[in-house]
Amino acid sequence: MSHVSVIIPTRNDEEALSTALDSVLAQKYSGPIEVIIADGSDTPATEEMLQKRYPAVRVVPNREQSISAGLNLALQEAAGDVIVRCDTRAVLPPDYVKRAVATLARTGAANVGGRQKAAGSTVFERAVAMATTTFLGVGDARHRLGGPEGPIDTVYLGAWYRKTLEAAGGFDSALIRNEDFELNWRLRRRGETVWFDPQLEAVYRPRDNLRALVRQYFDYGRWKSVVLMTYPASLRARQLAAPLLVLGLAASIALGLAGMIWAALAIPLVYLLTITLGAAVIGIRRRDPAAILIPLVLATIHLSWGIGFFLPPRGRLRKNPPRV
Repeated sequence: MSHVSVIIPTRNDEEALSTALDSVLAQKYSGPIEVIIADGSDTPATEEMLQKRYPAVRVVPNREQSISAGLNLALQEAAGDVIVRCDTRAVLPPDYVKRAVATLARTGAANVGGRQKAAGSTVFERAVAMATTTFLGVGDARHRLGGPEGPIDTVYLGAWYRKTLEAAGGFDSALIRNEDFELNWRLRRRGETVWFDPQLEAVYRPRDNLRALVRQYFDYGRWKSVVLMTYPASLRARQLAAPLLVLGLAASIALGLAGMIWAALAIPLVYLLTITLGAAVIGIRRRDPAAILIPLVLATIHLSWGIGFFLPPRGRLRKNPPRV
């Protein structure tokens, strides 16, 4: 059996990390597994928790504190010939590693991953989970909605043969967000295949408050803009929805200032009607009263992402990241 290294970037989230680690350490895999944490926390709390509860887990400091830098640092320390990514807010089912290794061998793909199954415990988390597993929230993203097995543009988490990941140069540490999509784009440009296996389903716990959700999706939008400036051909139709909404609402404000009140109201009213009706349908199907918050969640996601898209950080990515 392949030697597997599970790598996890983390920062200031001991509770969620503990849940993720418990799921990794409960894997039903007959081969050797090591776990490497790249810790970018601001306090020693995470390291102390790991030393006390998970002494067998290896920890590497991530002074840059970004996800991509942490993944590269963990990769450098990994001994496995198969690398499996897990995130702090993810929970892997017991057969996840076993199936990932088998799917890599069966398909010959460069990267194998599956679906992000969002699930929350609080009312707000459940609303976010419902919103981000529907077309209104994520467009046609198969790794969020599910779908048939086969080639895809990107997947949730990921599993690679170490040699494949190293040959591609690892993750681009210039990216704060969108590092997974960017790596998968480079792999596909090299003629490799990114493979979606719907049975590789990992639970993801969404952000638990509005402020954190705004920050998350603002960062998603601004770093997606950087990726698109570097790789314009990587653009997908679903990625235009939020920026177009922001432009439409800006045009509505301009029309309102010009005195064209009814024209100014058209886009906001249609948008509000769409997300409200969508929330009602989702709430009826899921039988969850948390659906009442879905319009707020959808508007937060769309506007944060769209505004972030127009406010990218300076600089571009390295089209040929250094080998790790």
